[in-house]
Amino acid sequence: MSMDTLKVKIIKKAWEDADFKARLLADPRSALKQDFGIEVPEGIELSVLAETPAHYALVIPPQPEELDQLTATGAELKAAWS
Repeated sequence: MSMDTLKVKIIKKAWEDADFKARLLADPRSALKQDFGIEVPEGIELSVLAETPAHYALVIPPQPEELDQLTATGAELKAAWS
């Protein structure tokens, strides 16, 4: 499963399940492990934000060159989300 497909599944579950959304916002690592079986490796910082009609978030992804130079930790995260 691609990371984009997984993100869509997580967002859909958060829309449909208020308890999951609250857990995801409070403790993303635990929520992802409990509901999706995904273990986010230590050393990876994970932030979850909820947008509202009056509050938007703009995420700037890493540059392609940075993705080509994944550390072992980054490679572990990529494997965990695939």
